[in-house]
Amino acid sequence: MHFVFTPPGESSAGLLDLPWAEPLGDWDDERLVEIRQRGLSRHTVRFVAEGGVVYAMKELDARLARREYRLLRRLGELGLPAVEVTGVVVDRPDLDAILVTRFLDFSSSYRALFANARYGHPTDRLLDALVELLVRLHLAGFMWGDCSLSNVLFRMDAGAFAAYLVDAETAELHPSLSEGQRGYDLSLARERIAGELFDLAAAGTLPVEVDPIDVADDTVRRYRGLWDELTREEVLRPDEQRYRIAERLRRINSLGFDVDEVELVDAGPSGARLRVRTRVAEPGHHRRILMARTGLDAQENQARRLLNDIAAYRGHLERVRGGPVPEVVASNRWLAEVYEPVVTAVPAGLRDRLDDVELFHEVLEHRWFLSERAGRDVGTSAAARDYFASVLPEVPEDLTETGRAPDMSG
Repeated sequence: MHFVFTPPGESSAGLLDLPWAEPLGDWDDERLVEIRQRGLSRHTVRFVAEGGVVYAMKELDARLARREYRLLRRLGELGLPAVEVTGVVVDRPDLDAILVTRFLDFSSSYRALFANARYGHPTDRLLDALVELLVRLHLAGFMWGDCSLSNVLFRMDAGAFAAYLVDAETAELHPSLSEGQRGYDLSLARERIAGELFDLAAAGTLPVEVDPIDVADDTVRRYRGLWDELTREEVLRPDEQRYRIAERLRRINSLGFDVDEVELVDAGPSGARLRVRTRVAEPGHHRRILMARTGLDAQENQARRLLNDIAAYRGHLERVRGGPVPEVVASNRWLAEVYEPVVTAVPAGLRDRLDDVELFHEVLEHRWFLSERAGRDVGTSAAARDYFASVLPEVPEDLTETGRAPDMSG
């Protein structure tokens, strides 16, 4: 019998005295635990609690086990969302090997999430998370070969749904993927997702208005849209960067994704190449992030727009400085150099028409409109002046009068 465990530690060392010489299904050990939110598996899978950690044990062919062990280790090295592999046990007399992974704490299968009323049948958010996972894997040259809801665990993390790969038996890792390889993965994902949702419908846990075929087709559309936004070559001239970044973020938002990071890479005299990283977030996430970074209290859509502007401003600062700018520095400079000058410049007679955050949001929308018409970034200051002169005076005063105290002077 051959044990390969990495990294070594007290908890994994404590696994060595498990009954490895017996079939996994026959184990009778006090450390075995039941995981109610576990997903389905074609193999025998059992869970063991040791040293305060829960491990998943999967029994499968030794060749597949060794291969999956190597692939999961590589995914971990690349920082991609996948379960953490702990070890593999091979050369068990007359028995298949056992792959050992660390159970993903606070995670659930898609079946458990659909069965739990708390999540309100989160079809869209789960599929967004799955699409983002598949895109990230493909960008790394990872051909899954078995993409499905069943081979993913979902976890709530800081208000966001994140998808983690849990099965890599059929996967392949290449320097990059061809369009045909990606298409194969996507076609298989469509077929599997439709089948899994039909299973939920048969079990009565899928909302009657959800059509499995439509959802599967929509998954393909979401993937293609996100792949295009994340991989399309786009060089931005210095004088158009803020406008074009804002435009790009708008499109990503319209696909149902949020931008977590914006990066500009110098491309010489022609300008800079734009790269973005996305995440899937729950309502309220942007409000919390904006409050933490700037102290501004905003509604969710307002906060999303302001965070996009901060991200674009940070990219501008990094280009000017020629190096990275910490997030906290960019947020504070944006507050002092962009947001506050606009708010303080509102004409006195128009100050009560809108609250400060909504007013700034409107200025950003107006800047986008003017820049789109001009074909270049007109800048926030110019957009604010034009907004104060042509738009804000037309905002009805009665939009804010319900929040004012009555006039008792007469």
